[in-house]
Amino acid sequence: MTNTASNPSQTILTRRQILASMGGGAGMLALQALLAEETADAAVPDLYAPKQPHFQPRATRVIWLFMHGGPSHVDLFDPKPDLVKYAGQPLPDSFGSVMTRRNVARNPLLGPIKPFRKRGESGLEISDFMPHTARHADRLCVIRSMHGDSVNHPQSVYQMNTGNILMGHPSVGSWVAYGLGTENRDMPAFVVLPDPGGGLKGGPPAWGSGYLPASYQGVTMRPGEAPILNLAPQPGISAEKQRNAFSLLQGVNSEFLQRVGKDDELQARIAAYELAFRMQAAAPSLVDISQETEATHQLYGLDKKETAEFGRRCLLARRMVERGVRFVQVHSGDTLGWDAHKDVLSNHSKYCGSTDLPVAGLLTDLEQRGLLDDTLVIWCGEFGRMPMSEQGKGRDHNPWGYCSWLAGAGIEGGRALGATDPIGLRAAEDRVHVRDFHATILHLMGVDHLDLSYFHNGLEERLTGPQEAHIVEAV
Repeated sequence: MTNTASNPSQTILTRRQILASMGGGAGMLALQALLAEETADAAVPDLYAPKQPHFQPRATRVIWLFMHGGPSHVDLFDPKPDLVKYAGQPLPDSFGSVMTRRNVARNPLLGPIKPFRKRGESGLEISDFMPHTARHADRLCVIRSMHGDSVNHPQSVYQMNTGNILMGHPSVGSWVAYGLGTENRDMPAFVVLPDPGGGLKGGPPAWGSGYLPASYQGVTMRPGEAPILNLAPQPGISAEKQRNAFSLLQGVNSEFLQRVGKDDELQARIAAYELAFRMQAAAPSLVDISQETEATHQLYGLDKKETAEFGRRCLLARRMVERGVRFVQVHSGDTLGWDAHKDVLSNHSKYCGSTDLPVAGLLTDLEQRGLLDDTLVIWCGEFGRMPMSEQGKGRDHNPWGYCSWLAGAGIEGGRALGATDPIGLRAAEDRVHVRDFHATILHLMGVDHLDLSYFHNGLEERLTGPQEAHIVEAV
């Protein structure tokens, strides 16, 4: 054994040895942190982890442009020569009576407010209300035979978003988050960008998780320094204190979960705390659109007063899917929105004016960045509008026949699927119910709607419900 006291040279560390020792210590600290995280992950199932689809998907992410209030299909994407021919006349007897709460079947037919024109190489007809979207006609697949089950806004909003006219069921985005997870651990799988002008009829249950774990509900985000309310720590709370408090809380919750076994609510709460902590750093930079070029700002209409607000949210949607968010829903329309009872021209001029350019910019931007190939873009409202007039220049609700359109995800554009009757009153050819629409969305994402289920109150619940649903194969 060597006596180090009599050999001082062996007790002196070189600069290289000191740096190596420090580096090793830092590595051990990092390893300890990783092992702690893996241990926590093992104790608590990762509800947001990416999951394998049932089969090869055409779309890996979705941007849903939801036009709240009911845009008029016969004035936007469903040209009807007979509606022009019979404008000002009563509803022909051959179409039968349609009774609504306002009994507008007695009112005369109202012709299209603006002319339709053939667009692009395909000749798909689109109204002059949508000149910018019309430039993308060859990318759009318009479904002209949509139909649902309720004439009222809240029930139709619920049905279009959750598959059921009653509240309390998971939204489409929640089902997608549950079935596929997220590709970015710092962000939720399902994000909602609400219209700042007011509430959606039906409210938050339209993007809720229903009986699924709460972790899968839509997270609402806003532009600006505080994209999520109450996310940032209180002033005076340092990052170290925040981390210590979070670690203590998660440790106690995880230990309790190990003792009691499976507890969906507790697992969801643990996952939500973890996600919130990660989002404190990720969310502010995500909504910082100052990083985008001036050309991109102009593409979305951020330089124009009428398009700036919706354009900003469309740009945020692109930034989110680019960073791995699975499902983004962008709302247009406040409490009333596209609900053109009094004057279609005034109402649709306003809402088309605010959304048309940003939507076109979104499609262009996605394609330029190579994202449109596997991003599904959806445009629709909760229903359409009647061919008959209301209050002279308006139209009432019409859930019996209306339009939606899809783009991206390898979908062949420049065409229309299905048809309403000659005046646009009812879906008549290749009818597509809302549950068929939902089954098709899941199918495009590689998910079999029959195999995506959740056991609740003794039943295997599905987005498409117990009724028969058909995939629109032509999409």
